[in-house]
Amino acid sequence: MANPKTLEDLFLDTLKDIYFAEKQILKALPKMARAAQSEEGKAGFLQHRDETEAQVERLEQVFEIIKKPARGKTCEAIQGILAEGEEIIEEFKNSSALDAGLISSAQAVEHYEIARYGTLIAWAKQLGLNDAVALLQDNLKEEKATDQKLTKLAETVANAKGKKAA
Repeated sequence: MANPKTLEDLFLDTLKDIYFAEKQILKALPKMARAAQSEEGKAGFLQHRDETEAQVERLEQVFEIIKKPARGKTCEAIQGILAEGEEIIEEFKNSSALDAGLISSAQAVEHYEIARYGTLIAWAKQLGLNDAVALLQDNLKEEKATDQKLTKLAETVANAKGKKAA
């Protein structure tokens, strides 16, 4: 019989998942920035790209801590969320609702990441990986801050603009 899977295996699996997700997000953010109509939106997506690069580096440090190669594992969830974002860009091009749609898909991404990082932090604590906990908490803090910025942006820019056009 195969060896029973452990919490370490689950941690590594989920780490590979979020690593893949962050790398996909890195590719998607410049597209979202180009699609955004408001300057605030463009700037926000580009700023988040820089943060995401730092998050990827922290994840690579976590792989080093657990002595495993930094490798992603295809994450269907993030691919689906990003595909929805692409759909919004296509379907709402030149529409006053485009930025609201972009913000909503960016928030879906953030909420996915927040869930993943929260779980990884809890497991890292259980596994006694204190150095990893600190790195993952830094990523989580940034994701939560980005989510709050997106909410503010939605309330000030996109929703007001969408309402005016309606």
